[in-house]
Amino acid sequence: MKGVFFVDYNYHTHTARCHHATGTPEEYIQNALEHGIRYMGFSEHLPFRFPDGSESDYRVSTEEGKDYCVEICKLKEQYKDKMDLAVGFEMEYYAEYFDEMLQNAREYGAEYLILGQHFVRPENSKPAHYVLVECMLAKELKAYTDAVIAGMETGVFTYVAHPDIFNFTGDSGFYRREMQRLCKAAKKTDTPLEINCLGIREKRNYPANEFWAIAGEEQAPVTIGFDAHAPEVAYDGASLEVAMDMIERYGLHYIGRPTLKPLD
Repeated sequence: MKGVFFVDYNYHTHTARCHHATGTPEEYIQNALEHGIRYMGFSEHLPFRFPDGSESDYRVSTEEGKDYCVEICKLKEQYKDKMDLAVGFEMEYYAEYFDEMLQNAREYGAEYLILGQHFVRPENSKPAHYVLVECMLAKELKAYTDAVIAGMETGVFTYVAHPDIFNFTGDSGFYRREMQRLCKAAKKTDTPLEINCLGIREKRNYPANEFWAIAGEEQAPVTIGFDAHAPEVAYDGASLEVAMDMIERYGLHYIGRPTLKPLD
């Protein structure tokens, strides 16, 4: 594995429609093509309006959901001779809203989903718990793990984005047991776990070394996602080198390009 720093795929891409990224889809596509990407997916945060009428500002607005899919599908046709392009969403697993969220994704025209559990509970809940906030509470880590496992067990998610995102500062033994549980479930359900290049670029709490050591022990399937929020990182060679080093260091079961799971 050492010295191999090239991939020709990326299914974790955002655009300005999510309110915290920049650039047009075509700008991402052009940069990706220049760097050899041949399989690409856009995975904007799923639009969703909660029963109380609220919409989270990190998501694509419900008014733009259909336009987003139409735009990507037009580009898919435009670039069909150069790239295999897909349109999808990044989505949380909330048990009480899962069926509705999945139906929304289908109606918008999504071709695949990735599971990105940014909150333990729906964003309009109190407490929802945003997983990047430092937390030492075992019950919150367990709730996060339960949600991710339940999401994998639905069979609709192509992979789990940044599975190690929970910023846990509590008991290390408990963390290990919960992440073993998550990695065992990933292997059982054949759901790849993503080494997230945004975390590498921004030096976040993830990728978490302890998590990936466990993933290696359990031989859970592993893939890579650039999690691009700007066109210039539609291909990110520097972060990719770090990710490949992790694959070698922890003996990870790297599957390469994941197989998209259709929503029909």
